Parts: sequence; structure tokens; C-alpha cells
Amino acid sequence: MPETTIPATPTTRSTPPPSALWGRALTVFAWLSFLSETIIIGTGGAVRLTGSGLGCTEWPLCTPESLVPIVEVQGIHGMIEFGNRLMTGVVGIIALVVVLLVLRLFSGRRALITTLWYAVGGIAAAAVAYVIASPFHIPAFPVASAVLLLAVIAAAVHAVRTTPARRDLVLLSWLTLIGVVAQALVGGITVLTGLNPFIVGFHYTSSLLLVCITAAFLVRLKTAPGPRERAVPAWFAAVTHVTGLALAVTIVFGVLTTGSGPHSGDADVLRHGFDATVLAHVHSWPGYILAALVLFLTVAAWVLRLEPRRWLLVLVIAILVQVGVGVWQAREGLPPVLVGIHMVLASLSAATYTVVVLHLKRSIPVAP
Repeated sequence: MPETTIPATPTTRSTPPPSALWGRALTVFAWLSFLSETIIIGTGGAVRLTGSGLGCTEWPLCTPESLVPIVEVQGIHGMIEFGNRLMTGVVGIIALVVVLLVLRLFSGRRALITTLWYAVGGIAAAAVAYVIASPFHIPAFPVASAVLLLAVIAAAVHAVRTTPARRDLVLLSWLTLIGVVAQALVGGITVLTGLNPFIVGFHYTSSLLLVCITAAFLVRLKTAPGPRERAVPAWFAAVTHVTGLALAVTIVFGVLTTGSGPHSGDADVLRHGFDATVLAHVHSWPGYILAALVLFLTVAAWVLRLEPRRWLLVLVIAILVQVGVGVWQAREGLPPVLVGIHMVLASLSAATYTVVVLHLKRSIPVAP
């Protein structure tokens, strides 16, 4: 982590300054956040691909009587679904630690205290909402979760507005935490609606966006603060953004294809109603366009010695592997393992593209 991003304090040579220690901790937890967001896509995919989407029939409880699955009744499906729920808690704790470390480094103790007050107020408001909703036979826990989510958003707005430096890091860290809380709510709605395929697809897409946000945080963490300027020609930046559109379209059709195929999370769940075979072909078209665009950008970047060339090389490899896995799984009849790999690779490809976009600009050197 560059020293320019962390306020320095006098110290002896043998003892690192407190700010450096906090900075190292932030780097470690930022990587853990990225890795955990990627892993939960894999565990969520395992839930869907093993038909364990309704392994826990209730939310937030696993059964009407138990928080944890009853192995004798729910078997391995309940364990898989509950394991994914536990992973959500791990992801949330790591995201919260990142927020607190960012506030400690760039806002000070007062911001931490304010955030804790928001947390107390949010929990209290959620409890009140739960008590009010229960007598009216309204799903009380989703209502309470929505109130808690609003409190987190309010805390994030206040933190971004009052932080004097590195608002980019503050915003990205809070967006991750907000996303995790929202994902927990969406996950509950997914179970309560019996694995509605559109909500399941939204759940996956949101998880993919969180992987991109945590990747962006890692890039900005290593970037010096201050104004930035474009580091590539205008046409190159334009083609890069068109590539992003092709990537988004490919992912959307991929989500629809999976939701219309044999892996909807449970044997009795209704699919979208689309023809999965037709969607698989439609999904491949923007995929091939995406591969061609990325290959063109990679060659151009290396010829012109442009800033994002190394990350474009990573992206072109990821896309080519993704295309290969996609063709392989289609020919093999969509085996669950290959579908799961395809889902995780999609998130990593999107994260790599995010890094490429952030390298389209560079920091403007500050005159001494």
C-alpha cells in the first residue's frame, strides 16, 4: 500500500508507525473481502447445482423449529444450503471490518463512534419493525432486514459526506457492506418465493457486482489520491466501454440460460419458460463478440504500450478459458461442476474487466 495514501507518524526505525499497521491490516482484509465474495459465488452455485436451493425451507431459520438443518430430515441438501448461509455471515463480517479500518485510517475515531450509533439505531429500528409487523402476519424478518438495510445506507451517506480524504475508498467499502446486507435480504426472499428464477438470477448478478466492487477497492487502495488523467487514446477507451457492454449482455443471457436449464436449484422449481437450447446459442453470440473485442484491445495495448496491457492479457486468457468451458459444458450436457466453474469464471472475468477500466486513467504527478 503506497505511503501516500496513509498518513505518516513519527516513529523509530524498528517499530512500524500505527498508520502503517492499520494500512497493512486494511490490505489483508481487502483481499479477504475479494476472495470471500468470489468463494460465496462458488458456494451459492453449489446450492443451485446440487438441487439444495430449498434445503432450508425457512428464512432466517432453516426449519420452522430450528436455526440449523436437521440432518436426519433434510440430509446433505440442508447442510449445503446452511453452509452458504454461514458463508454470508463470514462475508459480512469481513466487509464490516474493511469499513471500520477505512474509517479508522481516513476519518478518525469520531467517525467510528458515529457509525456505531447508526448500528445501534438501525438494530433498534429493525427490532421495532419486527414487533409491529408480526401481529399483522406480515413477513416480519424481511421487514426488519429492510429497515436495517436503510440504516446502513444512511450511515454510508453520512460517512462519505463527512470523510475529508479518500472518499473513493470510503464509498467502495460501504457499497460492499450495503451489498452484503442487501444480498442477505434477497437470499431470504429467494427462499420465501420458492426459488423464483428471476430473483435467483438477480441474486447471482448482485454477487458478481460485489466481486467487481471489491476488485475496484483493491485497485484504488494502491492508487495515489488526487486528480487523474486519461492514459489511453479516446478511441481505445470507447472500445473498452463497448467491450463492457458486450460483457454485460453475455452475463445477462448466461443467467437466463442457466435459469431455463436443468440447474434451477430444486427439482420441483419452475424455470423461466424460455427454450434453454435457443438461449444457449444466443448467449454464445455476445460471448464470441466479447472475446474478439478483448483480443483486439490486448493486441492494440501491447503494440502501443498502453497502461492496461498486462491486465488485458489476463482478461483475454480468462475470456478464452470461459469460452472453452462454455463450449465444453454444452457438449457434455451441462455437468454441474463445469457449470459452477463457468459461473465463478464469469465473476472473475468481470472483476478483471473492472481493473482494466480503472487503468484507463493514471494519477497526475504532483509537482514538488
